Amino acid sequence: MDSTSEERRLGDYALKEKLSEGMLITTWLAEQVSVKRMVLVDELDPERTSRSAAFLADIRAKASVDHTLIGTVYEAVIERNLCFYAHELLPGATLEDFRKNGETLMPVRLAHLLRRIAEANLHHEAHRHASSLLTLDAIHLDERVMRLKNLVIAGPRTPDQSVRDIARLGETLPALVAPDEAGTTRVLTLLAWMRGEGIAEPLGWQDIHTFCEQIEHQLSEPLSTLSPGNAAAEMVRKKPVTLIAILTGLALVGMVLLAMKLKPPAPEEPPPAVLPPPVLVPAGTHLTPDGLEAVIPAFRISAHEVTIGEYAEFLKSLDVLAPSGREKTFDDPGQPADKSGHTPDAWAELFAAAKTNGTWEGRPVSLDSPVINVDWWDAAAYAEWKQARLPTQEEWFAAVSPGTEKVPVISPGNWQPVTADTPDRTASGLIGMAGSVSEWTRLPAANPNNPLGEMFFVIIGGSYLKPANGVLTREWAPNRSLRRPDLGFRIVSTPN
Repeated sequence: MDSTSEERRLGDYALKEKLSEGMLITTWLAEQVSVKRMVLVDELDPERTSRSAAFLADIRAKASVDHTLIGTVYEAVIERNLCFYAHELLPGATLEDFRKNGETLMPVRLAHLLRRIAEANLHHEAHRHASSLLTLDAIHLDERVMRLKNLVIAGPRTPDQSVRDIARLGETLPALVAPDEAGTTRVLTLLAWMRGEGIAEPLGWQDIHTFCEQIEHQLSEPLSTLSPGNAAAEMVRKKPVTLIAILTGLALVGMVLLAMKLKPPAPEEPPPAVLPPPVLVPAGTHLTPDGLEAVIPAFRISAHEVTIGEYAEFLKSLDVLAPSGREKTFDDPGQPADKSGHTPDAWAELFAAAKTNGTWEGRPVSLDSPVINVDWWDAAAYAEWKQARLPTQEEWFAAVSPGTEKVPVISPGNWQPVTADTPDRTASGLIGMAGSVSEWTRLPAANPNNPLGEMFFVIIGGSYLKPANGVLTREWAPNRSLRRPDLGFRIVSTPN
């Protein structure tokens, strides 16, 4: 890397150091003078200005990306023979720096990083972003905060891009896995699957996200209760039989055996329940809670209310973002300025009881129990973190009674863990719609008993404390900061 012999200026940017130079583009470390911040500037070779249209197309594609894990484009300038753009200087070292220095990462940390990489790439898939090859030098790590270089380029996304990037990480990440640690063999096995070893069907980013969630959960305290995780096992059952054979072989020994295949000893207690997947509600005419009919686009809705374990992962993510001042990334724009976080009331006691399958307020609780004591702002932030949203009351009701069918009679259930035996469920597999906990919805609405009155946010469904009319129960909350021990939420997303 060469310092500039005489400091140049490109608009508002003082060029400090030449970081790289290619046939078309030179990358500079620069200071944005007006705001006194360091940035990166990519400058198109003045002799190649015929390429400015393609250069600008790529910049526009990058600038369209809005994701907390992906680098930001600040400004693009094209003037006469001058063509450049400024973008975020990502903090920390790259994983390529780690590899060159012979450094390794603990398996649980690498699983967390890989899960966040999967989240960013699921965003690319959802928005059809084309991108250049994902390599280790595009992955930045600062303490525990991971950011990705913006690799988006102009043009359509091709089906093989995810497969390409997954395989590349499967090839390059093994060198970064700390040896002989809890979870080492599980991470190495996942990376082998990412390379395509032992499987006939390639893994997708959602598969990787789910596996990494399970590994993180398994490696969280206490380590003595490590288990392979039922959700991962359920996914594997959907893959070829080869995977099942691999997992079966993992349980035989306590060391690496046959291409890094290891399974820890069986836990003394049963592993967490496999949570049911979201339910697709097709587009069409559906009944509304007010007895009308409305045309509603297709959507997917959580089969169950967000659980304590799921919400704990959200809070952990916010803790990771806090050192860089980005813990408000997922907050709703209208959130009150004095709201300092998203920790539910009595969270420490509730979470401690849930982790040990104990009791809280005299009731049995586990990590698979619906989270409670959350307000609307908490629910909205969690949904944004999951790249989803809260359901409208019309969507929620359409999920209970698809089309114009008669509303089913469902007996309200207690607040209890989500399991295959949870009785409060619809024919399509939705759990807890009549009881368990009441749920926040997305938008305010007028109370039909006072149609000219003020619109408030709707809380829908009965609860274990207020079963009322089951699925027909509604309340109108004048204050979105309301928290109750029988109030939770579920989320919806748009089908791909």
